[in-house]
Amino acid sequence: MKSKFISTEESFARWRKDPKYIAAYESLEEEFALASALIQARGNAEMTQEQVAKAMGTTQAVIARLESGKVLPSTRTLERFAKATRTRLRISFEPRQETAH
Repeated sequence: MKSKFISTEESFARWRKDPKYIAAYESLEEEFALASALIQARGNAEMTQEQVAKAMGTTQAVIARLESGKVLPSTRTLERFAKATRTRLRISFEPRQETAH
């Protein structure tokens, strides 16, 4: 039996119609934002995970976990990451954007 190819865009469009999917996707936004910011800071510093790890006195595996978004680092860890990547840590509170369901 031959299966029909469904593009990721088409799948995403279908999933976005499901309120449960939307809620789950939006609940991960902050995790992805932090992971993305860490990766961007490291990339802008033109450093590898291993180089950041060495500057922080930790291992590459720890940096990989931080960048995966699966762990929530302490403020102290984020400060160490910022120092290692020659950036400044800024934490802010922003109003939530309410979504219509």
